[in-house]
Amino acid sequence: MPETDTPEPEVHVKRPRPPGTFRVGSLGGVDVLLTTSWFVLAALIAWLMAPTIEEHQPGLGGLKYVAGLVIAIVYALTILVHEASHAFASRHYGHPVDSITLHFLGGHTGVDGAPRSAREEFVMSVVGPIASLAVAGLAWLLSLAMPDGLLWLTVIILAWANLVLGVFNLIPGLPLDGGRILKALVWGVTRNEHQGTLVAGWCGRVTAVLVLFLPLIMERLLDTQPDLTSYLFAFILAGFIWMGASAAIQSARLRRRLPSLVARGLARRTLTVPEDLPVAEAVRRAQDAEAGSIVTVDATGRPLGIVSEAAVQATPEDRRPWLTVGSVARTLVPGMTLPAGIAGEELIRAITFLPAYEYLLIEDDGTIFGVLSTADVDQAFRERHR
Repeated sequence: MPETDTPEPEVHVKRPRPPGTFRVGSLGGVDVLLTTSWFVLAALIAWLMAPTIEEHQPGLGGLKYVAGLVIAIVYALTILVHEASHAFASRHYGHPVDSITLHFLGGHTGVDGAPRSAREEFVMSVVGPIASLAVAGLAWLLSLAMPDGLLWLTVIILAWANLVLGVFNLIPGLPLDGGRILKALVWGVTRNEHQGTLVAGWCGRVTAVLVLFLPLIMERLLDTQPDLTSYLFAFILAGFIWMGASAAIQSARLRRRLPSLVARGLARRTLTVPEDLPVAEAVRRAQDAEAGSIVTVDATGRPLGIVSEAAVQATPEDRRPWLTVGSVARTLVPGMTLPAGIAGEELIRAITFLPAYEYLLIEDDGTIFGVLSTADVDQAFRERHR
């Protein structure tokens, strides 16, 4: 895997908080979110742990459920350690991180941008399982020095839970960390990222099928009778892995064709006008210049906004001489200005990250090349994937 220099972080526009999540704090400037499904998990852990807690600390009564809830919260903190390792590794390689989200099946780190090399993919993936295994080892060592009791039970549960979390995430199949590690290894050997994704995606589908039989496997290994909850959890987990693996396979197949999608070739010719120019005059000049878009600029030529074609068409003609073009322009914000040479997957990622009707394309020297319409990109994408 080739060495790469650590890139400088790029200007980042933070995504809005997803619906159904609750912000509970931040870690190194990264928002920590809980989904509503996490509360279901916490209640389930409290209920399942209650009999075991009663065995180690008799006489708690209803407090055994409170103790189970505390164990769920402490376990969530160890999941946070796992996800934080992904976040810090991503930041090390210059990828902004929006949030860390804890949910029913574990956690997710919202990283903006994909790894640029197999080495990045490998490091950003492997740190999570390593962190979980490290927590498991520390918890086990701590349990050796503690007497039997509720605190010992909490620590030993964390040791086992993090051991399972670390080992399970090393299974080589997407969307697990082990799948990303496998993808990185195939990518590094073949020099083909898409091939790595396909291999890891198919391994993920195999993993999903095997997870369905997890309760029966645990019965053989631990001599425990699986209950309805075990089968239900296995079904949910298998479905999650299957969907993630299938999405990765579909994405890899599409990305193979994306390099032919180049912003420069899809751009509309642009006319620049001062923002206080009447709409009627701006439209007339654009028609004379055969321009497909209008950009407002200040006195120094700095672009300010992109005139909305829909807003112009919705303006009655008798009002256009009295309405300034700046009033029907969308102000440029970070993310709406793209390099003219952007193409392929990077282009799709850019317009997906900040949805807009048009984007301003800028040359390396800062001059305006043209305006890219989302509708034109969609049409070109459909034509290339028929």
